[in-house]
Amino acid sequence: MNALCLDDPDNRYLNASMESCMPHPYVRSRTDKRPLVHTTSRVRSCALWTAVLAALTLGGCASTARQPLPTVQNVDLARFMGDWYVIGVIPTSPEKGAHNAVESYAMNADGTIATTFTFRKDGFDGELKEYHPKGFVTADPSNAVWRMQFVWPIKAEYLIVYLDDAYTTTVIARNKRDYTWIMSRTPTLPETEYQRLVDQLGEWGYDTSVIVRVPQRW
Repeated sequence: MNALCLDDPDNRYLNASMESCMPHPYVRSRTDKRPLVHTTSRVRSCALWTAVLAALTLGGCASTARQPLPTVQNVDLARFMGDWYVIGVIPTSPEKGAHNAVESYAMNADGTIATTFTFRKDGFDGELKEYHPKGFVTADPSNAVWRMQFVWPIKAEYLIVYLDDAYTTTVIARNKRDYTWIMSRTPTLPETEYQRLVDQLGEWGYDTSVIVRVPQRW
């Protein structure tokens, strides 16, 4: 059974996160004449990520005969930090149409990973989107098994399944084989290397026909 299902067997965390996305009544005194301020964009963003995480969590509860994905034997977290350009992806709903997508990591004092994910929506001149999930490195000695939290307290599975010796190319995947991210330290990746990584994902059980290139132009 997927770890996400074990973490939230009754979906109580998922329900709580959905409730946290709902606007709360605005309470003020009679002397406060300031206009009401609506947080529509925040609610939309929160609700969108909650919907994605609902799919990740509930989908993860389905039984599967697939073997767990192999992860990198050892990740030097200090070297892994920094900017990664997203080259190929099976996108979540918010990521569809992403251009110039970049994932950036920085180590927090408490050992969690401060993450910044930015991209332009539907074009190089599109609206800039920015998200700040938090990464949690699990007790696995490899440092390759993470959980990524977009909406409290749900933590989605995040596995580092490939990392070259120079720390210039990496692949993030999930045992569900639903989403993946091929990333590089540079905005471009040689076609032979990109195809090799796509083929490897196929050998691991991914449907490679749904992996798409992320346009990068800087």
